[in-house]
Amino acid sequence: MKKSLFVKLMTSTLICSLSFSAYSQSFNVIKPSIQNIKPSLVEEKSYFDLKELTSNYASWGINPNNQASINLSEAWKKFKKKKEIVVAVVDTGIDREHPHLENNLYVSNGKIDANNFGVDFSKDRKSKGAPVDQHGHGTHVSGIIKSIFPEVKILALKYYNPNASGLDNLNSTVEALKYAVDHNVDIINYSGGGPEAAIEELRVLKEAERKGILVIAAAGNEESNIDDKAKAYYPASYGLKNIITVTAHDEDLKILPSSNYGRSSVDIFAPGYRIKSALQNGRAGYLTGTSQATAFVTGVAALIKSEFPSYSTEKIKEIIKASAKKEITMEGKCATGGRLDAGAAIKLAIKFDDSNVNRTLAQVKTNKAGKIIYRLAK
Repeated sequence: MKKSLFVKLMTSTLICSLSFSAYSQSFNVIKPSIQNIKPSLVEEKSYFDLKELTSNYASWGINPNNQASINLSEAWKKFKKKKEIVVAVVDTGIDREHPHLENNLYVSNGKIDANNFGVDFSKDRKSKGAPVDQHGHGTHVSGIIKSIFPEVKILALKYYNPNASGLDNLNSTVEALKYAVDHNVDIINYSGGGPEAAIEELRVLKEAERKGILVIAAAGNEESNIDDKAKAYYPASYGLKNIITVTAHDEDLKILPSSNYGRSSVDIFAPGYRIKSALQNGRAGYLTGTSQATAFVTGVAALIKSEFPSYSTEKIKEIIKASAKKEITMEGKCATGGRLDAGAAIKLAIKFDDSNVNRTLAQVKTNKAGKIIYRLAK
């Protein structure tokens, strides 16, 4: 019985506009007398400009005024960059000239220009060094990662061709993953997937595990419990130690109706409903799905890796899971029963830091936008 493989490019409600008014905050600095200063009341300085949390390309997922956000402002106040981090985004490509992303591009060889701003592995590509994003998904995901870690470097690896077969897109995916692993990137963000395991894909991801490369993968948008082997979703369901599997919640802290889940197979929740980010052709707009949720976790993992470059993939995974904020609505839907908390994750990472002895001792189906599937079985 022959299995047909095909690409199901998700249709989505994509709300875009050429510009949005940015919300900015101003702070009045009060200078109390020295003797009256209380350390607990002193405002912590943020590593990045907090105005970025409400910029034209920022979503409710990082807005400090939204209780359902990932608490990013607290993470930024504690964060200290020590290493440049390269995230390989295996997706539909990227908008090279997007104002939100143009300074974050990374290439392994040569200078960034119109013919060299990533790698295109998709079938019938026109230029290998120009992974042009004609869909928007890859640019959107990259924009989320950048909004969390403004100085992250993004290696855009394009696998997707809407006119190619599912098998061709799968083969392109494996090539992209292999390139990322061979070039020793720090983190791989992969928001695609499908219900069939692939031997070559698993082999490459095991090599990533051996080399200590963290992989953040989407749980998928099939409305299924992927703990059930008959409903598994790969690569999330491979169960490797270096994979963090992410599902999506909305502003009411509820799982999206379309999102996959699983007490054993899924690690954590992150924002995934109507997420605002960059889109191709310099725009901003909204997409929904576990793809978007995955990018939030990637951004936080990149922050941790940047400040603590010696931390293993298993340790970073442990920190992200252990710092998850428990929610009743998420109980039984993932291993942590909670959602991403960037502030708590950075705080826990600092506590785990053995290099700072003093500090360590002192703290003894309706809307499935964003979904891409590269293979399906009948």
